[in-house]
Amino acid sequence: MTTLRIAAAGPMTSIQDRGRPGYRRFGVPPSGPVDRRAFAAALAAVGASADDTAIELSHGGLAFDAGERPFVIAVTGAAAARIDGFELGGWCVAGVPAGARVQIDVRHGNWGYVAVAGRIAAPEWLGSRSTHFLAELGGGRIRSGDAVPLADLNEHLAAAAIEPPPDHVPITTARITVGPQQRFFDDEALHILSLDTFNASARFDRMGMVLEGPSLRPARIDMPSEPAVRGALQVDGEGRISLLTADHQTTGGYPRIAVVVEPDIDRLAQLAAGSPIRFVAVNAAEAIAITRAAAVAEERWLARIAAARRAKPSLLSANLIGGVINALAEI
Repeated sequence: MTTLRIAAAGPMTSIQDRGRPGYRRFGVPPSGPVDRRAFAAALAAVGASADDTAIELSHGGLAFDAGERPFVIAVTGAAAARIDGFELGGWCVAGVPAGARVQIDVRHGNWGYVAVAGRIAAPEWLGSRSTHFLAELGGGRIRSGDAVPLADLNEHLAAAAIEPPPDHVPITTARITVGPQQRFFDDEALHILSLDTFNASARFDRMGMVLEGPSLRPARIDMPSEPAVRGALQVDGEGRISLLTADHQTTGGYPRIAVVVEPDIDRLAQLAAGSPIRFVAVNAAEAIAITRAAAVAEERWLARIAAARRAKPSLLSANLIGGVINALAEI
């Protein structure tokens, strides 16, 4: 057992597991990571199970001091690491010496992940250690001055690069299915949604992200509350679009003009402020086929990450010299 002594933490730093989608029917958001692929890659890189925990962070970063034992971390998503001032970058596995200062920053995106080769000890809520951020239920928010306990550490993994997802470049076109409340919009609004360009904004949290662009003012907003899903494009009374993400409300009275197809949701949530995004509509059958194909590709990618994991060579088996030198030989 050792601890991370948190020196500084951005305002949206928390412990997450993959969430509790089964409780949506009770009005409980599923929570879990905003970028589910980057989260899964971090766990796979350190040999953790898919049900384990990692730290999610956003702008403001995270700095911590390691405890009395060395351990290994994986850094993915928009995060990049420095250990004792040495720049490692992102998408990597790295060893953390005992007592080292680790600085994690978020660059070129919004959400980063740090997994530990071992276990982050955290409380559960409704069978999950995922943090519902506003209620602070689950694994918990991480703040400056906290001590985060680690257990079952495996310090014997070798440092390595992690293969990023094949489509890791910023998304520029997101696929959507129109509805379920398109009846509250006129044809012009639907035309604008499919032809105009929007931009990611700096207004985001774990519930969602506001998109800047032309107004899609609904014909009415006094609709009865209806179910909301992750990836929905919700439109407020001023016509502003918000993408719903991990901690989204389970019902709501604002209309959802469309839903982003599953593989594009988290990529859209990672867009840096000002990044352009356009939407292209697909039908339900196409959305299902796209989602299934992406799930197969993701499973193969995570399997490659797990297969690339390797242990540090022992000194007994390592070739520490390249040959034998005769010190008496003439030069």
